[in-house]
Amino acid sequence: MSARTTVLFVINSLAGGGAERVLTTILAASGAWRDRYDMHLALLDDEPRAYPVPDWINVVQLDARHRLGASVLQLRALVGRMRPDVALSFLTRANVATAAAMAGRGRPWLISERVNTSAHLGTGAGAMVARAMVRIAYPRASHVIAVSDGVVDDLVANFGVDPARVSAIANPVDHDTIAARAVEEPEIAIDGPYVVAAGRLVPNKNFALLIDAFADAELPMRLVIMGEGPERAALEAQVAARGLGDRVLLPGFAANPFAILSRAKLFALPSNAEGFPNGLVEAMACGLPVVSTNCASGPSEILAGLPRDSVHGSRAVDAGVIVPPNDRAAFAAALREMAVEPRRTTAAAVARRRSLDYGVAQATEHYWRRIDAAVQEATSNVIDTSSLVPSGVAR
Repeated sequence: MSARTTVLFVINSLAGGGAERVLTTILAASGAWRDRYDMHLALLDDEPRAYPVPDWINVVQLDARHRLGASVLQLRALVGRMRPDVALSFLTRANVATAAAMAGRGRPWLISERVNTSAHLGTGAGAMVARAMVRIAYPRASHVIAVSDGVVDDLVANFGVDPARVSAIANPVDHDTIAARAVEEPEIAIDGPYVVAAGRLVPNKNFALLIDAFADAELPMRLVIMGEGPERAALEAQVAARGLGDRVLLPGFAANPFAILSRAKLFALPSNAEGFPNGLVEAMACGLPVVSTNCASGPSEILAGLPRDSVHGSRAVDAGVIVPPNDRAAFAAALREMAVEPRRTTAAAVARRRSLDYGVAQATEHYWRRIDAAVQEATSNVIDTSSLVPSGVAR
């Protein structure tokens, strides 16, 4: 490419979240590609930004207000003005909007799928519409980048994505940043040892299970659940009902979660579904052993290098314990197991070593290889740009 190629990245917003942090991490590490690419970032919703963007990337702020129709119209107008050579989007609404915005333009576009799509979209009438939109949009992408092999399998089996046009690239973990921030003073003071968990307070994260399992385990520790979301009131009521008011903390969103993670004894992930659990690898990078459900997708791959369907029942692995989803007794037993020395310290060391497989440089290079390949392929192949009719789909 003699002249710089224009690439447009698209995401709902840069409000706090795993996908947002991953995208900004990749962008910050993309300086080596500046000589070949003119980089732009479109934010669909006008929300406060939790993560910085390099000043050499042009940020275009739209104001779709969480609506798909407005996202499509505003993004399509931007694409018409900018005429990007290639686009790459993150998160379901941004993916569908990008599919519609790029349709008919003869330019390649890629999707980064951050979640286990079937589990994320749920059930009900709205979910049926969302699934239909995904089935229309995703197979037409030049390439779909999933965050784990489990997400790849789901997209191929349930959403009609060609296996040749989808691949897994694990999320990057910035070990240098984590190490630097881990030694900072934590935002909240926590007396004594504690178990830590992190994520949005939503049903799929299943923190209700964790609270019950923690109570059953009767550990001489506190439980800290970092994050914010619509389940806060229900979780607070559960804590009170179990008589755990002085032992379970719900401090909300932490600007520096690593200072809290690095001082914990172990990390708990009780989720019913994940795409790629960023918080899990970040906790491992902080030297924490893990108790995790064997949910779709990612934990078994990360903790033990095993496909999910090869792990049955509770299974002790070098970095912690994997338990069946929604098994309160198994989770409580695993918490007790991982709290005992020397098992805890030995697993912590293994977890730290395994986290090194998820570096920023590796992930960034893999993303740019996919972008390069899509641009090169577009010069010789006709890309399917069938029109799309957008309809309501949630993030």
